[in-house]
Amino acid sequence: MRAVVVEEFGRPAEVRQVADPAPPPGGVVVRVEATGLCRSDWHGWMGHDDGITLPHVPGHELAGEVVAVDAAVTGWRVGARVTAPFVCACGSCPACARGDQQVCERQQQPGFTHWGSFAQYVALHHADTNLVSVPEEMPYASAAALGCRFATAFRAVVAQGRVRPGEWVAVHGCGGAGLSAVMVAVAAGARVVAVDTAPGARELAGRFGAAVCVDPAAVDGDTAGAVRAATGGGAHLSLDALGSPATCAASVAGLRSRGRHVQVGLLPPGGVAVPMDRVVALELELLGSHGMAAHAYPELMRQVAAGTLRPDLLVGAVIGLDAAPAALAALSGGSPAGITVIEPGRP
Repeated sequence: MRAVVVEEFGRPAEVRQVADPAPPPGGVVVRVEATGLCRSDWHGWMGHDDGITLPHVPGHELAGEVVAVDAAVTGWRVGARVTAPFVCACGSCPACARGDQQVCERQQQPGFTHWGSFAQYVALHHADTNLVSVPEEMPYASAAALGCRFATAFRAVVAQGRVRPGEWVAVHGCGGAGLSAVMVAVAAGARVVAVDTAPGARELAGRFGAAVCVDPAAVDGDTAGAVRAATGGGAHLSLDALGSPATCAASVAGLRSRGRHVQVGLLPPGGVAVPMDRVVALELELLGSHGMAAHAYPELMRQVAAGTLRPDLLVGAVIGLDAAPAALAALSGGSPAGITVIEPGRP
């Protein structure tokens, strides 16, 4: 098969022929019809993830068709249209037993623990635990967005953030995850303040229902102060959807008393200076959000089918494999507005 292969961290990847994957025990092989280009892939390419062994194939947001099935799989057959959470859970550890597959103690992650979906085919582990059926009417490009950014944003806002109608929600960073969070929060009846340096990202956030859009340059970098001013005292719920020390600290500092901060974006190594004095004085909650288990997808899929949520509107560009290495490297300069989708079958 053709795949994007990383031979050295931080250096340009190349597209070349590699061996086709085989189904792992209890797993399947999926022909990749669409796969998202995510900032998490950039972190892996840069070497920020200790679990990656070179040479490596990135990619973890995917949708496609099952083409090979291990004999131990009972619930899936060749030809099924599927997606999967980026955390492929084992299904049997204590975390999985309590329903928390997104923090599985023996998780596999395509594009991190093994070769991923920037390729014509990808192997997925523990298919009966992790695969999610994709309806015929849902385009593969939309389904690919659900595996990481949209599903992560959905759980971050609804389950971890416990959003309620009428609350103010601040979203720091309006790339794919941030715009997904804007859309989810608005659908839940919340009022959203969207913060991003890029005019295109702010324009999309407004189109998806954000009540206020903040340009950090226009407020001299005091985004926390701008959020507090716009919301009459601070957000009830705030998300760092980018993953930087500055956006994390601003998200916490922009909360009102007893507010909730949810960290969605992966942070680089080195730690973050969080205003813990404010956390204590205002009894703030600091939460993480790490994807969403496959068993939690039905409500998300129901809202997508009803048109309440529109992941298809987040797709900003569709490219082929040959353009993927340059697009991955370009994330060093910032995330594009919306989601870039790679279609391995595209010329």
